[in-house]
Amino acid sequence: MSTLSPVSPNPASGVGTLKAPDGGPDLPAQRDKPFSRANLIQTLAGGYIPLIVATLVVVLPLLWMLLSSFKQPGEIVTTDLKILPQGLNLENYHTAMTTVPFAQFFLNSLIVTTVGSTVKVILAILTGYALVFVRFPFKNVIFVVILVALMVPPQVSILPNYILIAGIGGKNTLWGIILPGLGTAFGTFLLRQHFKTLPGSILEAAEIDGAGHWRRLWQVVVPVSLPSIATVALVTVVSEWNDYIWPLIITDRPETMTLPVGLTLLQNSEGNGAGWGILMAGAVLVIIPILLVFAALQRYIVAGLTQGSVTG
Repeated sequence: MSTLSPVSPNPASGVGTLKAPDGGPDLPAQRDKPFSRANLIQTLAGGYIPLIVATLVVVLPLLWMLLSSFKQPGEIVTTDLKILPQGLNLENYHTAMTTVPFAQFFLNSLIVTTVGSTVKVILAILTGYALVFVRFPFKNVIFVVILVALMVPPQVSILPNYILIAGIGGKNTLWGIILPGLGTAFGTFLLRQHFKTLPGSILEAAEIDGAGHWRRLWQVVVPVSLPSIATVALVTVVSEWNDYIWPLIITDRPETMTLPVGLTLLQNSEGNGAGWGILMAGAVLVIIPILLVFAALQRYIVAGLTQGSVTG
């Protein structure tokens, strides 16, 4: 009966091997047990601890805002830190909704988000399709310009946009808020990359059947690309709802302010320390709708972002 030589470490895999003296194939040594000390330390250091830290960084400010929205002024502005409120007092929410025209702000945000997101998604679909399936000169140059637009901070275009929109009478109007942001470089880029992964046989079959570009787009490409389109729509809705800088600059009347800008008006009306709880309540009211939408549709983000990442 042959015997096995001592364990020899394999530098490539980090797992030892047993050498057979008769020249036979090496046998892998037994791996560490799943609950061994080494595996537990690696799992904690490389997985759970970073995940917990990242979660706390995101969740703690939101949790503090939620708790503060139920606190009285003496519980917030104090040298004695109090984490939990003394009671679930809804007075701050009532004050936040009645001090400023909250319903008008909500309606304005709903209109801006719905119209702006719909137009952005449609333009992204049309542009992405054209960059992949339509032949025209300088197509690659246009795509490079779109990539450059992704790298330019949006704050750079604030002044030119303000001069243009104010010059054509768009100040203090909802269309003035919507118009400058109708183009979405991110959505165009994402859909273009996804459209390139679609099998050409599907479109060739549709072309043989006599389908033009319009029918191929809406009857073939869009139905098989719904996860990516849903991703673009969700990201666009979130960005439109949370947009603050441009609506703040182009509007100065409550009739056309959106919810994020309305929080600024609420802060100005509650400028002393007594208004922090009211301001936190207003912030909670602003983020609840978009958090619900994001929680319900967040799985499309992963599906859509990874759908075009594998080719072959």
